[in-house]
Amino acid sequence: MEMNRERFEELVGDALDEVPEELLRLMSNVVILVEDAPPPGEDLLGLYEGHALTDRGWGYSGVLPDRILIYRNPILRICDSEDDVVEEVAVTVVHEIAHHFGIDDDRLHELGWG
Repeated sequence: MEMNRERFEELVGDALDEVPEELLRLMSNVVILVEDAPPPGEDLLGLYEGHALTDRGWGYSGVLPDRILIYRNPILRICDSEDDVVEEVAVTVVHEIAHHFGIDDDRLHELGWG
């Protein structure tokens, strides 16, 4: 599937618009970025880097924002249409936001967001 970066970023924004406002308000010290590819040797659609809200204690302060990375090229590689991209971006965004809230991969797979 071919798609320019600008359109892909729009789809990430659209996916974020679908996240309930109550959840977005609870997110803290996190940025969401689009990258073309994951680190070499990694087979990822997205990645959460940081300290989940459930792991932050009294000593959590003065740290750089956590990062949610959505990887454009791997998502486009597994999709056949723009509708597929819309769906995969939405799933990936929710999956990575869930990590911010401390939900692990096993639980996400149980819930159908793997």
